[in-house]
Amino acid sequence: MKLGDWIAVICFVVALVIIWEFREALLLVLGAVVLSIALNSLVRLLQAWGDLFGIKLSRGMAVLISIVLVGLFGTLFFALVAPPFINQFQQLIELAPIGFQRFLNWLDQIRVSPPVWLNLEQLQLPNFSELAQQVGPLAQNVIENFVTFFSNSLAVLVKLLFVLVLTVMFLVDPTSYRTLLIRLFPSFYRRRADKILTLCEEVLLGWMGGIVINSIFVAILSAIGLAALQVRFVFAHALLAGVFNFVPNIGPMLSVIFPISVALLDSPLKALGVLILYLVIQNVESYWFSPMVMRKQISLLPAVTLTAQIFFATFLGLLGLILALPLAVVTKTWLEEAFFKDFLDRWGGTPRSEISRQMVAIEDAQLSPSHGEMVTEGMADPWES
Repeated sequence: MKLGDWIAVICFVVALVIIWEFREALLLVLGAVVLSIALNSLVRLLQAWGDLFGIKLSRGMAVLISIVLVGLFGTLFFALVAPPFINQFQQLIELAPIGFQRFLNWLDQIRVSPPVWLNLEQLQLPNFSELAQQVGPLAQNVIENFVTFFSNSLAVLVKLLFVLVLTVMFLVDPTSYRTLLIRLFPSFYRRRADKILTLCEEVLLGWMGGIVINSIFVAILSAIGLAALQVRFVFAHALLAGVFNFVPNIGPMLSVIFPISVALLDSPLKALGVLILYLVIQNVESYWFSPMVMRKQISLLPAVTLTAQIFFATFLGLLGLILALPLAVVTKTWLEEAFFKDFLDRWGGTPRSEISRQMVAIEDAQLSPSHGEMVTEGMADPWES
């Protein structure tokens, strides 16, 4: 290797170390980017409505109106939803361990005095109460770590303020930040990179809209089913089911714990009914409703989704788990467009001059007005030397 190659490798390693050391801050920046993309769609919608009614809204005014609308909606939502949810959730936290303990006692009863139709002579079942006591400290440690993450109110407040400030900054002048990011690419690839960034924005917006609709659907079905089963604290259970649905695979498994624990206070059969209800809801949502809502959006294979969640949660913690799906969506888009289409699909295929001619013909159109004009002076055509 030449000296320049060694310097490039060293710089790359140093960059990776720096990124790793500041990974939490980078995740907060990514969270701000996702929020700004969502709000930016509202800003464009307000400007489009203004043009439709003959009202010329500047971007600054549209941003201000968007922030005020989101703030008012959030305030009304928490004012109407938070009090009943907190009241039910407090009672839920107190009753869930009692229901779980009753379930363990019921299993121990079956182990000691099994029904006639259940042959347990060949099986040596453990003492479930003792088993729960052994697992208890581990579960308590997990819960304490989760609570500790939110207990430092000052740190959480500072992080939230940091994300909000960055969101507003990105929202006020997205074109400048977009241009700065594009300039990090080689000159021949900048126009193509801008196209991929536009596609990432569209995919993220589609994913966010789809996941919100899916979560509302799951919450409504959960409320109807739990009310039919006469399970207590229907509102809290339904809201938790909708919120946990934002974290696929892991979220639905967590959301079913509380309603089953409360249903066990009445009877094991009711708890079984709750389990069947949640399985039906998740299958309907996964195999019918979600494909229908996201049929035009990017789709991730279940194994890929779970792998991304485990990977980002392991290396980046709770924030990584929360942002695992946006990260996976963006990563998939860049891999498909930059690595597969622009690199692997052209390996040993079309001559370089033909690639240049085709890409220039496709991408010579002006940027979409909805994304703003970008400074492209000095940018060479893609794949041209």
